Amino acid sequence: MNRQAKRMMQKQKTQPQDRVEQTRQRRPAAPERRKRVGAREFLREVRAELRKVQWPSRTELFSYTIVVVVSVFVLTSYVFGLDLFFSKSLLRLLGG
Repeated sequence: MNRQAKRMMQKQKTQPQDRVEQTRQRRPAAPERRKRVGAREFLREVRAELRKVQWPSRTELFSYTIVVVVSVFVLTSYVFGLDLFFSKSLLRLLGG
């Protein structure tokens, strides 16, 4: 028997009042609200996080750029070919 079936059987055995009490007990407490920080503090934190980033080297950046440009070109050509094929097919089929 799977978990969902077991849960359904347990729900059917409990009374409606029990279910309401269970849902009230299971609700998580509201998360604490953090105080807003000013623009300087925000920028300081952003700068600190950006220092932790491992940036790619110039050769890695160049090779990644080439991969992206070639991929975009190939996918664009593929979609263009499909569009051309279907438009010509529909024009022939409909006699336009």
